[in-house]
Amino acid sequence: MANIQGKTNAGQASFSSIGRSIPRVEARAKVTGRAEYVHNLRLPGMLYGKVHRSTLAHGRIRSIDTSAARAMPGVYAVYTAADIMKLVPDPHYGPAFHDQPVLAIDKVRHVGEPVALVLAADIHVAEAAAQSIIVDYEELPAVFDEIEAMTSKAVVHEVLKPAGTFPDLKHLKDKRDTNIALDFRLRRGDAQKAFAEADHVFEHTFRTQQVLHVPLEPFVTVADPQPNRLDIHTASQSPSFVRIEIARLLGWPESRVRVRVPYLGGGFGAKLYIKIEALTAIAALLAGRPVKIALTMEEQFYQITKHAATLRIKSAVTRDGKITARECEVWWNGGAYADIGPRVTQKSGFTAPGPYDIDHVAIDSYALYTNLPAAGALRGFGIPQLVWGYESHTDMIARALNIDPLAFRRKNILKNGRPQATGTIMQDAGIEKVLERLAERMQWEKPFDHGQGSIRRGRGMAIGFKASISPTTSVAIVNISADGSVMVYCGTVDMGQGSDTAMAQFAAEALGVPVETVTVVHPDTDVTPYDMATLGSRSTYHMGHAVKLAAEDARDKLMQLAQEVGLSAETAPIPDIFRKKYGMQAGNVVGVGSYIPTYASPDAQGQTTNATPFWMIGATGAEVEVDTETGEFKITRLVNLVDVGRPVNPAIVETQISGATLMQLGFTLYERMDFDAGQCTNASLADYKIPGIRDVPAVMENEAVDMVQQSGPFGAKGVGESGTFGVSPAIASAIDDAVGVRLTGLPLTAEAVYRGLRANAGKPLED
Repeated sequence: MANIQGKTNAGQASFSSIGRSIPRVEARAKVTGRAEYVHNLRLPGMLYGKVHRSTLAHGRIRSIDTSAARAMPGVYAVYTAADIMKLVPDPHYGPAFHDQPVLAIDKVRHVGEPVALVLAADIHVAEAAAQSIIVDYEELPAVFDEIEAMTSKAVVHEVLKPAGTFPDLKHLKDKRDTNIALDFRLRRGDAQKAFAEADHVFEHTFRTQQVLHVPLEPFVTVADPQPNRLDIHTASQSPSFVRIEIARLLGWPESRVRVRVPYLGGGFGAKLYIKIEALTAIAALLAGRPVKIALTMEEQFYQITKHAATLRIKSAVTRDGKITARECEVWWNGGAYADIGPRVTQKSGFTAPGPYDIDHVAIDSYALYTNLPAAGALRGFGIPQLVWGYESHTDMIARALNIDPLAFRRKNILKNGRPQATGTIMQDAGIEKVLERLAERMQWEKPFDHGQGSIRRGRGMAIGFKASISPTTSVAIVNISADGSVMVYCGTVDMGQGSDTAMAQFAAEALGVPVETVTVVHPDTDVTPYDMATLGSRSTYHMGHAVKLAAEDARDKLMQLAQEVGLSAETAPIPDIFRKKYGMQAGNVVGVGSYIPTYASPDAQGQTTNATPFWMIGATGAEVEVDTETGEFKITRLVNLVDVGRPVNPAIVETQISGATLMQLGFTLYERMDFDAGQCTNASLADYKIPGIRDVPAVMENEAVDMVQQSGPFGAKGVGESGTFGVSPAIASAIDDAVGVRLTGLPLTAEAVYRGLRANAGKPLED
C-alpha cells in the first residue's frame, strides 16, 4: 500500500501520475454499455413530456386550444403558461437575463419555442396529443439578421431584465425597445490618430453562420418529486447552477433541490445553465409524479445554437508591415433569448484584434436579440468566429503588401511580457512558440509545389488565442479511506473530455498514491461541492487546483494523524496509520480545497491589469488541392498545434485536439442552419451534415508544444477548445494560395470557390 508523498512544484520535471497516458477511468464502463446516462433512467410511475412548439417566429398568442389533447385517451395532463404560473408566478430564467419563460407567455419569439406541454405514461400518446394542440397567433414583425437588429423596428423583448449576476449588464436594467443585450467597448491608445497617420489602411468584413452543437445524446431531464424536496437527474454541464436557478424559481432553499449528473454523451456548451430542467421540474411538481422530457434530434435545433456573427475589422499598417492600429466591430446574433451570449460578447470580444502587438485598438462588440433560436456557448466561446475574421484579414493584408504570411505574423506577434489589448500583460502564453513550431512542422520556408493544370495546391496558416472566463469558483473534497483508497468529490462533469481521469491523476499526484486507487464521484449536489460549471476549458485549471488543494489538505491531516500515533506518513502504509489510531480498519481523513483566481474588472475603456488567469493558444496549418474546373477542393493535410501547459494525460490531449479540429472542420465546410422566415429547414441529421470518417483529412497531425503554465496545477491548463481556433482561416487561406479566391463567409463550399474563379476570370455567375 502506498505512502503519502506530496509533489507541489509546477516546474519540476518528474511526476508519478501527471504526464502519463493512463486509460480513461470510465473506459470499461462505456465499452461494456454499463455507463450511466439519464436517457436510460426509468422511475416507477414516470410520465413522459412532449412539447407543442411555435410555428411562428414572432407573434402574440391569442388563444391555445388544448381540448383535443386533453380528451385523448392516456393523456395525464396538459400545461400552458397559465398552469405554470399557478406554481411559479414569474417563471423566467437565464444566466445573464431572466428573459426566457418556462412556456411562452403572451407571445412567442422564435419558431420552435415551447408553448404547451403534454404528459402521458406512453411517450407516443404524449407526442400525438402535443401535435393536436392548436394555437392562434397575431403575427408580429420579425428580425433575423444581427446587423438589422441594431436598428430594427421589430423588438424581440420590450424591456430588458438583467439577472443581476454580471455587473456589466446592470446599466441595461429596464431599458426598453432595444435588441442590444450588451454593448461592450474597449479603447487603447488613439486609434483615430494612428489611422490618420497610416501608410496603409485595410478594411474587410467577415461572416459566420448559425450552427448546432449536435451532441449525440440529446437534452434529457428526469424530475422526481419527493416529500418536501425535488430530485433532478439531468444531462447538464452545470449542476450547481441548475440547483441554484431551480431553487430561485420555486422560492425554495437550495437544500430542497438535488441535482444529479451521470456521464454526458457530449455537451460542447449546449448543456450549460438551464435548458429543459425548469420545465421538467415544474411539470413534475404540478403532476405529483416523476416526469421525463427527452428532446428529439430535431428539437435540439430549437433549443440552443452557436452565434452567427459579423466582424468588421480595419487595420492601419506601415510600409514594412507593422500593424499600428486596429478597429473592430462585432455583431453577435444571440437569437430570441440571451442565454450566456453577453458573456461571449465581452469575454471573446476583447480578443477581436487577435494575438498581435498593437498599440492602438478600438473594439465595439454587441450582443443582439433576433427572432431565431437562442445562441449560447459552443466550444471556443466565440473565439473561432473571431479568429476566422482576424486571421483571414491578416493574410489579406500580407498578400496585398506582398509579404509572406509567416513573416508578417512574426513581425506583429504578441510576445510574453507585452500587454494585450486590455492592458493585461501576457504571461505563460506560447503564442510565439506555437507559431514557430507550426512553421517548422509545415516546412513553411521551403519551396512548395503549387501544382499545374486544373489541379492547384495551396497552403495556409492561422493562430488564435482565448482568455479563460474569470473569476469563477471550484470546490473539491478528497476522502482518504482506511484501506488507502481515495474518493474525489467534485462538480466537474465528464462529457467525454476525460475530466474524471484528469482529476484522479491530480489527486494521485498530490497524495503520491497510485492513480488506480482513486475514484471520482459524479456530480450530485447533495454530495459534491459547488463548481461554477464545466465550460470554457476551465476545469483542468480551476477544478484541478481545487482537487490538488483538497488532496494536500487531506495529506496534511493524515500526516498529523500519523504523528499522533507515532508513525511516519512518508514510510508507513496508509492502512497501518488507521489501524494504529482506531485498532481496526476504520475511519477516514477528509480534505477540502477551493479555488478562485484573481481578477480585476475592466474599467470604462475595457482596460484591466488582470483579464484572465491563463491563455489558450491554438494554431492550424492547412494544405489543399483545388480543381479549377469545378471549384471542388480537398484538404490533404492539417497540422494542429496547441499550448496546454503541461499535458496531464497526453493521450487524452491528443484526442481532444483531434475532436476540436474535426468539429471546427464541420463548421468550416459543411454545417449551416438554413432558415426560411425563422423556420429551420434542415433540422435533422439527414439534411444537416456533420463530418463523417470519410471527411477526415488524409494527413492530420496534432501536437501540444512544450510549455508549462506556471500558475496551473502541476503546470497544466485546459485543451478542449484550442484545436478549434485556426481551422477555418487556415483552410480559406490555403484555397486563396492555390487559386486566388478569398472567401469571407462560412461555410466554405465548392460553389463559392467556383463562383470566385468565374469572377476572377471576368465571367461571374448570375444568382
